[in-house]
Amino acid sequence: MGKIAVVAAGGTGGHLFPAQALAEALIARGWRIVLASDERVAAFAESFPAEERIGLSARTYKPRDPVSMALAGVSIVRGVMQARKAFARIDPDVVVGFGGYPSVPGLLAGITQGRPTVIHEQNAVMGRANRKLAGHVRAVACAFPVLQKAPEKVASNAVVVGNPVRPEIRALADLPYVAPETDGPIRILITGGSQGARLLSELLPEAIRKLPESLRQRLTVQQQTRPESMEIARQIYADAMVVSEIAPFFRDMASRLRDAHLVIGRSGAGSVCEFAVAGKPAILIPLAIALDDDQGQNARVLVEAGGAEVCREGQLTVDVMASALEKLLTNPERLARMAAGSRSIAKPDAAERLADLVEKTAAKR
Repeated sequence: MGKIAVVAAGGTGGHLFPAQALAEALIARGWRIVLASDERVAAFAESFPAEERIGLSARTYKPRDPVSMALAGVSIVRGVMQARKAFARIDPDVVVGFGGYPSVPGLLAGITQGRPTVIHEQNAVMGRANRKLAGHVRAVACAFPVLQKAPEKVASNAVVVGNPVRPEIRALADLPYVAPETDGPIRILITGGSQGARLLSELLPEAIRKLPESLRQRLTVQQQTRPESMEIARQIYADAMVVSEIAPFFRDMASRLRDAHLVIGRSGAGSVCEFAVAGKPAILIPLAIALDDDQGQNARVLVEAGGAEVCREGQLTVDVMASALEKLLTNPERLARMAAGSRSIAKPDAAERLADLVEKTAAKR
């Protein structure tokens, strides 16, 4: 029948994408997968390759808010009881958590039942949920060589496996970066999540419009943009004589990433690792309100490898972005060096590395 792995993951793509990549790697090795998350995610994660989805009670809380913390505590206790009952039935060989409050009940159930447990941290800064549980699991895996905010013993024993990426992104690791030719076309990909980041939606078209005409005429821009900003962005690009494609979400992200000479976006862990695997130079704009500046620390890893430049929101203006773009887009040698730097930290086989650790941990049951 095969061994059973429970994958406990939160509701964001940053948690679910690497969890799905691990699930697919384990399935290829003969494992059976059960997804444990909150009720909402378990009901709608139809594409997740699990033979069963367990919806558990879970709730986040506001720090220093006693009522919020009490309600979250009651919800999590209920979720742990639900998970323990489900685990008694399916008898999983290992429980793997990917962070986020929806992962807590499943991991706690595995810990309290004495089952092998593994945590994977996607960010350079360990998240709150993982931070509280990391000292109680059998193994901790992480995406980056640095793991800030983690307990000292956890950080020193964590296994750097990388961040599992989707197979179509993994395939880009084998393709060389080709810098734009002098006076040749230049392709820019601007990401921002399924709804597009407001700052990127509104500022980047204006910055690109300020570039010299001779440079603008060489550009093709593909930009994920908030729906309410789409028509304005299209008009700005048209007025600037820039070929553009504007949409709230690109489903074929791998092919667009493959063809891009430069990528611009936020620095969530998934994005940073995908840019690295694809070997792309990047301009990263960390989310200023991100908890513990995790996006800033993710970006720092790529910057120190020479693969990216960072523009902080507090200092970012149209003129600053326009200047950064002009310097990069007129220097193909610099773009090529950045691409090499980006790829130097990539771990395209992260899903397999994590699967190895999961199997090793499960074997000690």
